[in-house]
Amino acid sequence: MPGKNILEMRGITIEFPGVKALDGVDFSLREGEIHSLLGENGAGKSTLIKCINGVNRKDSGTILLDGHEINPSGPNEAMTLGISTVFQEVNLCPNLSVAENIFVGRQPMKRGQIDWSEINRRAEELMSRFHLDIDVTRPLSYYSTAVQQMTAIARAVDVQAKILILDEPTSSLDENEVQLLFSVMRQLRDSGMGIIFITHFLDQIYAVSDRMTILRNGHLVGTYNIDELGKFELVTKMVGKDMDVIFSLKRANVPPDAPVMLKAEHIGDGSRIDDMSLTLRKGELVGFAGLLGSGRTETAEMLFGATRAVHGEIFVDGEKVSIRTPFDAIQAEEAFCPEDRKRDGIIGDLSIRENIMLAVQSRKGFMHPMTKQEQTELADKYIALLGIATPDCEKKAGELSGGNQQKVILARWMAASPKVLILDEPTRGIDIGAKAEIQRLMLEMCGEGVSVIFISSELDEIIRCSNRIVIMRDRAKVAEVDGASCTQQDILRIIAEGAA
Repeated sequence: MPGKNILEMRGITIEFPGVKALDGVDFSLREGEIHSLLGENGAGKSTLIKCINGVNRKDSGTILLDGHEINPSGPNEAMTLGISTVFQEVNLCPNLSVAENIFVGRQPMKRGQIDWSEINRRAEELMSRFHLDIDVTRPLSYYSTAVQQMTAIARAVDVQAKILILDEPTSSLDENEVQLLFSVMRQLRDSGMGIIFITHFLDQIYAVSDRMTILRNGHLVGTYNIDELGKFELVTKMVGKDMDVIFSLKRANVPPDAPVMLKAEHIGDGSRIDDMSLTLRKGELVGFAGLLGSGRTETAEMLFGATRAVHGEIFVDGEKVSIRTPFDAIQAEEAFCPEDRKRDGIIGDLSIRENIMLAVQSRKGFMHPMTKQEQTELADKYIALLGIATPDCEKKAGELSGGNQQKVILARWMAASPKVLILDEPTRGIDIGAKAEIQRLMLEMCGEGVSVIFISSELDEIIRCSNRIVIMRDRAKVAEVDGASCTQQDILRIIAEGAA
C-alpha cells in the first residue's frame, strides 16, 4: 500500500521566453506508488520532471523531499538526493559494458584499483533481480533498447534512489519487453520506491498505475486514483475536448477507377526485402501492418530511395522512375516522414522555418534560393495550419515537444506538395490529441488528392484510417485486406498464420 508523501511540489511556476510552461502546479508522490503524469505534448510534463531533477529551475513554488525543501542544481545533485531519471532516449554510454554503465563514477576499489570482479558480480545480481540473464561484460550497444533501459533502472536501484522517473520508457519496446518492464516497476514499487511514469499509451496507464495527475497547457487539471476516471473521461480532461469530436474521422472516399499514383512491381533490395509489389491510387490511404521487423520500414525506405532497390520497377503517376536516392524520390514528388524523427527527420539546431523549407528548397534547387520573407510566410502558413505550438518560426525545432516536432516534419512535406506521402510511425510517442490531429491531416491530404502510405504499430488507428491494409510478416507481404471491413483480430490472425 502507498505510504506517506516522499515528494511534494507546491505552486510550481516556470516561464520561458514567450511562454509560461507551468503555472502554479501542485504534484505529490507517495512511497510505494506508481504515479502516471499525463497530458498532451506541451502540457508541461517534461518541464515538471526537469524541475524535479534540476534541469529546469523554478521561478516560484516549493519542492519538498521527505518534508525538507530541496532545490537541485542538476541531475547529479538530484541523484545524490535519491532522484533518478530514465529518459526515453537512454542516456548511457553504448561503448561501455553493461556493468560499467551501472557503476560508472562509483566503481568499487580494491588496493587502489578498480575491482572489476566485484563490479561484474554486483551487476549480474542487479540484472538477475529483473529476470535478465545476460553477459554484463558485453558493450551496452550489443543489447536491445529494453535491456538498455533496465541497465539505467539498475543504476538507479544501486544508488538507492527514493524516486524513479520513467519518461516514455515503453515507446520503443515490444509487448514482452513492456511486460518485463512492468514487472520490474511493480517490484520496485513494492519495495517502497516512488515511481513517476510518463506514457501516451492509455492501456498501460491502467495496467500499472496507482494514481494519475493530468496537466493541460501548463496548468494542473487534477490528481485522481486510477479507478476514478475511465478512458473517455481521462482523454477529455487531457485534451479539453470530447472524444467523439476527436475521433470523428472518416477514411478517404476513393473511386474504384481512381488513377494509380504509385506502383511498385517486384522490387527488392537484395537483402532485407526480396519481392514487394504495391499499388496506391490517387487520394488513397494504404496502411502497413505487421510486427516489428516485418519489413514495413524497409519497404518504405526502398520506395523513397533511402535504401536502393536492386531489382523491380517503380512508377509514379504513370511514369517509370529511377529512385536511387532520396533526392530522386523528392524530384518524383514523393515525401517521407521517417520512423525515428529525432535521428532521421528533424534537425534540432535549425529553426522551425529552416526545417520546413528543406524539401521545398531541395525541389527548387539551391541555385534558386527563396528569400527569408518567402520562407517565413510559408512557415507561418503551416505553423497555423497544423497548430504547431511555438511563439514564432525562428524557435529551434529541437526545443519543441515530440508531437510538435512531428508536425514540423509533416509541414516540410506538405509545403512541397507531394503526390505520394509515406508516413512511418508518425504518431509514435505523441499524445492522443496530437495523434488525432495528425490522422485528421492525413485524411485531409487524401481528400486533396495526395496518396498516403501509413505505417503504425497501433492496429486501431490503421483500421480507422486505411482504405486498404497491407499485412507484412518476415519481410514479405502476406495479405491485403479492406480497411472498412477487417478487425484487429483478422489482422492478428493473418500475422500469426502468415496468410489470409
